[in-house]
Amino acid sequence: QVQLVESGGGLVQAGGSLRLSCAASGRTLSSYVLGWFRQAPGLEREFVAAIRWSELTTYYADSVKGRFAISRDTANTVYLQMNNLKPEDTAVYYCAAQRPESPLTTAQAMNSKEYRYWGQGTQVTVSS
Repeated sequence: QVQLVESGGGLVQAGGSLRLSCAASGRTLSSYVLGWFRQAPGLEREFVAAIRWSELTTYYADSVKGRFAISRDTANTVYLQMNNLKPEDTAVYYCAAQRPESPLTTAQAMNSKEYRYWGQGTQVTVSS
């Protein structure tokens, strides 16, 4: 079991920044991929970014490339730095974890169905 707890959401004006945190516990994360997904009202949950814990390989959705950055520290926390926020970034942001059983593909890193563990989510609202 991996427990995930997100924090750092809030209300920000367009063009502003927020940093989300996801504290992970319960397992050694060296074999895991940690990802961020988001879901806006009435829309499907979509991939935002992911990081391979050991290799530090990162993956991003096209919509956030150049604006968002995923990172992790040595204390089992994953971060999502969000800059130049837009109203369309408004959503509940979820942290998720998967442990790939085969060499990870980009498609797997971006697929929510590959992630077994999920946090409760944190709301991000960007006003225009």
